[in-house]
Amino acid sequence: MALAMTVNCFKIAAQAGERQLGAFMALADSVSAELMATTGFDWLLIDGEHGPNDIKSVMAQLQALAAYPVNAVVRMQDHNVADIKRVLDVGGQTLLIPMVESADQAKHLVQAVQYPPKGIRGMGGGLTRATRWGSISDYLEKADDNICLILQLESPEGIAQLDAITNTDGVDAIFIGPADLAAAMGYIGQPAHPEVCKVVEEAIKRIQAIGKPVGVYCGDPEQVKKYQSMGASFFLIGADTMLLKLAASKAVSQF
Repeated sequence: MALAMTVNCFKIAAQAGERQLGAFMALADSVSAELMATTGFDWLLIDGEHGPNDIKSVMAQLQALAAYPVNAVVRMQDHNVADIKRVLDVGGQTLLIPMVESADQAKHLVQAVQYPPKGIRGMGGGLTRATRWGSISDYLEKADDNICLILQLESPEGIAQLDAITNTDGVDAIFIGPADLAAAMGYIGQPAHPEVCKVVEEAIKRIQAIGKPVGVYCGDPEQVKKYQSMGASFFLIGADTMLLKLAASKAVSQF
C-alpha cells in the first residue's frame, strides 16, 4: 500500500509568519494528548526534557495527535544524536532542542536531523514508523524538507551567540526560553521580570531581522500580543499539567 509523505504544516505556518498557539504536554500519556488535541491549540509540545517520556510514550502521543488538526513538536532531552534519530524514526518531524549555546552545536544538530550527504541521520527504512514501514516510497527524498529544527536559546551564552546560531544553514526557527534565562540572569522563578523581558524582546527583534521564525514561552495574553508585534509567531502559553490542576482546583473550590 503506497502512502503519501506527511507534509510539515507547522513548518509551513512558521515560515509564513502565522500565529500558532501551543501548550506543553508533560503528562506523557496518549489519552491526555488526544484530549489536548481537541481543545483548539495549533501545536502541542511532547516534552522529553522535563516530562517523564521515553521513546514509546513519544510515539504513542504522535499517533494520538495524528488524527487531529494540530501540529506535534517534540522537545528533546539534550543534543544526543542517537535519541534524535529515534524520535525522527517514530515519526517526529518538528524537533525543539534545548539549551543551544553555539554555532558549532547548531551545525551538529542540523547534521543530526538530515540524511547523508548533508547530515548523519541513520537509515532506518522499512523498520520505522516515519516511513510507515516502507509504505512512503519517496520518504528519503522528501524527509529533509519536511523536518523542522527549532533551537532553544535560554541562557546568556546562547543569547550572546544568537546571530551565529540563527544564521546557521538548516536551522528553521529559534525559540526563546525565559525561565532558564531568568535563572541564569539572577531572577530565578521570575521569567516575566522586566530585565528578562528586555532581553527576550531584543532577541526577538534580532531573530526577526535575520529572517527566521521565532517563538517564545509566555502565559500572559498582553505580552504575547507585544511579542507578536515584534515578530514572534509561535507561542507556548500553558501546559497540560497546569491546566488540569487549575481546573481541578477551581472545581473543588466551588463546593
